[in-house]
Amino acid sequence: MTHHSAENRPIDRVVELLTEQGFEGMARAMEVLFNETMKLEREEFLGARSHERTETRRGWSNGFKPKRMETRIGALELSVPQVRDLAPGVDGFYPSALERGLRSERALKMAIAEMYVQGVSTRRVVAITQQLCGLNVTSTDVSRAAKLLDEELHAWRSRPLGEIRYLTLDAHYEKVRHGGAVVDIAVLVAIGVTPKGQRTILGTSVALSEAEVHWRDFLAGLQERGLHGVRAITSDDHAGLRAALAARFPGVKWQRCQFHLQRNAMAYVPRLEMRAEVARDLRSIFTAPDREEADRRMKLVVDKYRDSAPRLAEWIEANVPEGLTIFSLPPQHRVRLRTSNNIERLNAELERRTRVATVFPNEASLLRLVSAVLIEIDQEWETARTYITMENG
Repeated sequence: MTHHSAENRPIDRVVELLTEQGFEGMARAMEVLFNETMKLEREEFLGARSHERTETRRGWSNGFKPKRMETRIGALELSVPQVRDLAPGVDGFYPSALERGLRSERALKMAIAEMYVQGVSTRRVVAITQQLCGLNVTSTDVSRAAKLLDEELHAWRSRPLGEIRYLTLDAHYEKVRHGGAVVDIAVLVAIGVTPKGQRTILGTSVALSEAEVHWRDFLAGLQERGLHGVRAITSDDHAGLRAALAARFPGVKWQRCQFHLQRNAMAYVPRLEMRAEVARDLRSIFTAPDREEADRRMKLVVDKYRDSAPRLAEWIEANVPEGLTIFSLPPQHRVRLRTSNNIERLNAELERRTRVATVFPNEASLLRLVSAVLIEIDQEWETARTYITMENG
């Protein structure tokens, strides 16, 4: 689809730059080549040249967005092509020529965040970025990069939200120096499923505990950013969180995590050899085809343990129904929403990345690293396959 006249061809401009400026013109020459390559790729993606009308066109050009990229030959001022009005089912466009640079940019941001968390000096950060990335940076550049990183992460945490069908909440703890002592600080995380069935990380916050006031403030922040339309919420059982949900999401269905329910039940099993059998009985309830059958199976299990494990029977009767809300949702949605395992895996990745700091120097450093990890994962989810098929849901 390459259609260029002989006049003002990009290659002629490249030759002119290199002829006139030699090696000093390499950066400008690369700008020309990159920009032209991206425009051609956009034409291929849309199935038509600029302003061309064809039956196979998949969308329209929408100008350019400036982007500065640091490379081994100098800084490149690029014009990244944008698109609009894409045909149904067509994913967004991003030039493949920049994908490698984008991954490197994310990696560099993560490195800066992690090094600052560990208290590495600015001079040492400069040396590391020069060695790893081949960039001739100064301490001022690194300090500015850290400031820009914080601004970017704050913007991500504050970005507008929209309709979210399903919400999952959880928290884990990290050690932080606070008030002259080392304390456990809660990292609150919320993920959602959009009306199109895509996963997204909605936000994160650090708090002194999972008390109601902290969860309530966190949830209020999500709503102030535009979160609405939630049909069901999945989480573990926690008094502070449950009270906050009652205050901020009254009337929204709550699904208690079945995995945690089964694990919590083990505390009421009187003998170790009974655990496997109790676990099987609970799974039989959770895997029932509908709520009516689940209730019937639960009654049988309660009756079974009424004499041999009365405390267990009482606990099942009082708590397991909270894990059966899932049966009020469409069958194709239940597997994904019956537990909070999705966010548990996210927390496991956070803990793997936060091991770089045995103790965080302050809450700001913890929030910086957690946000950097989450934004990286969220960007990967943007291009991932649909998480839940939302038809008839």
